[in-house]
Amino acid sequence: MTKLWFSIPVSKFMSVGEGILKWEIAGTVSEETGVGRSMEGFSSGQHCQSGETLAELQSFEQVESGTPSASPLDWETDDDNEEGPKPSELYGKYTWRVEKFSEFKKRDLSSNQFEVGGHKWYILIYPQGCDVCHHLSLFLCVANHEKLLPGWSHLAQFTIAVVNKDPKKSKCFDTLHRFQKNEHDWGWKKIMDLTKMPDGFVDADTLTIKAQVQVIRERAERPFRCLDCQYRRELVPVYLTNVERKYQRFLEEKRSKLGKLIYNKARWSSFRTFWLGIDQNARHQMSREKIDVILKAIVKHFFIDKEITSTLVMDSLYSVLKALKDDTMCKKGRLKLLEADEMPAPMVRVDKDMFVLVDDVLLLLERAAMDLLPPKDEKGPQNCTKDGNSGRDFNKDSIQCDERRLTELGHRTVEIFVLAHIFSNKIEVAYQEAVALKEQEELIREEEESWLAEGEQKAKRGAAEKEKKSE
Repeated sequence: MTKLWFSIPVSKFMSVGEGILKWEIAGTVSEETGVGRSMEGFSSGQHCQSGETLAELQSFEQVESGTPSASPLDWETDDDNEEGPKPSELYGKYTWRVEKFSEFKKRDLSSNQFEVGGHKWYILIYPQGCDVCHHLSLFLCVANHEKLLPGWSHLAQFTIAVVNKDPKKSKCFDTLHRFQKNEHDWGWKKIMDLTKMPDGFVDADTLTIKAQVQVIRERAERPFRCLDCQYRRELVPVYLTNVERKYQRFLEEKRSKLGKLIYNKARWSSFRTFWLGIDQNARHQMSREKIDVILKAIVKHFFIDKEITSTLVMDSLYSVLKALKDDTMCKKGRLKLLEADEMPAPMVRVDKDMFVLVDDVLLLLERAAMDLLPPKDEKGPQNCTKDGNSGRDFNKDSIQCDERRLTELGHRTVEIFVLAHIFSNKIEVAYQEAVALKEQEELIREEEESWLAEGEQKAKRGAAEKEKKSE
């Protein structure tokens, strides 16, 4: 017999004084290199391997409820004008306590159904393993999948925690999967070695499993992934290092490319001459781009379908883009992201449906090529203190430091992306066309001069021959 607890948020999923899951990284989480302990994700029906490395995390943490968001926008209030459910309405938490766990002899066991994002879900476990031995297997499943219409598809990110009576030993696993009629379950065949379960995971013969599910809202006109604000706060401390790497790789790449242009004196002088030689109206037209074009380019560059880090990247970039569109980096009644004296001079502004460079291109390119990456806050989470009860101390300040860092990098990334896109797709194209035209004109001029010189030589030879004949 199983005993179930289930809670789904209506407006705010967390009540005053309630604790939320929090994790401490067991080693470095690295989706790109697989550093740290990882588990494979499998569908119990299809037995397919997940597209990303899943990090094994440990430690629950009690965090003060009601912590103000340090992200650029709080979807609860700023997305009111958008149609469809908000990320918070597509998010839910579920706790399943399996009593008398050691007495179950059946091959598999299912939880009661629960609803998240308008869909019914349940957790499926194999106490003795699914096609494996000596391991607990666990999967998140869509209920009544046989009744789903062909083509049914929903993307969901979810976290499964196997709870230990010692919070620091609890195991959490994250993954992302597109649930479909023929792939209606997803999880882990080897989520835990059965020999480890007596060490606090089965307490008083009760196994406790907690799940958090975020159905990702997808719309063709805005292909950004967005998370419930509190769920995002829980994921940021775990995956911030991976997000930083993605942003920093991009920023270093663009800075290097622009540096090659600027530090090549001949080419930079040629480009300056071209830019200063065109009229002001042409400069203005080349210094802007439609927002939709930029959004599609950003998604194409940063979006990776089955990667948790990519979800946080797209969430933060959307927030920054929306903040730029609103022409502010803070909102009424909310925590300021960056104080005015800490904000770098803006490179980009929004004018109706266009991104516009705020300064002369020459100055912006020089600044982008020489600008250093945003420094890390020395008081940030990398220096969080530990205490004897809860492991890493993810307090309010550390959460704000995490999201502050994420926002700084996201803001810098968006501005450099817009500048680089406009330069590469408009200004540099015009410059190369001008250079090619100039080279063509120079070639034509040289050919004309050669033709004229050859004509003069022929004329001289003809005159010399006539003079010789006359003699």
